[in-house]
Amino acid sequence: MTPEQIGLVRDSWSAVERIGVPAAALFYARLFELDPSLRALFKGDLGIQGKRLLAMIKAAVDGLDRVDQLLPVVHALGQRHGGYGVRDAHYATVGTALLWTLDRGLGSAFNVDVRDAWTAVYGTLAAAMQHGARSDRAAPALAAA
Repeated sequence: MTPEQIGLVRDSWSAVERIGVPAAALFYARLFELDPSLRALFKGDLGIQGKRLLAMIKAAVDGLDRVDQLLPVVHALGQRHGGYGVRDAHYATVGTALLWTLDRGLGSAFNVDVRDAWTAVYGTLAAAMQHGARSDRAAPALAAA
């Protein structure tokens, strides 16, 4: 992630926040359209889950200039998500749904540079979450050894 990409993500996120709840609803609708099996991973109210999603993305966007502090938090989030049944393949689907949602929510402001910036940021965060999930799956095997 370059400083320019971080700036583009921050600027575009402020526009997304203005349409937060509808954007979260679009995201989940698209996510479940892409992979209906993912619906089973969400036990609670999707409205509440959408607010959590928005808060998590906001915290990540706010922390992008302190990535050394952000990545351990995202790693731990990945550990929790691994416990919920999230697998590596799901991250690509989530990324696709996120970019689709941003495209719909931002319209013409979601240009190639903004898309590339979000792709870089999501890739970094998803990799940290996946690493966290893998370390969580490895922990029981290490404890048994």
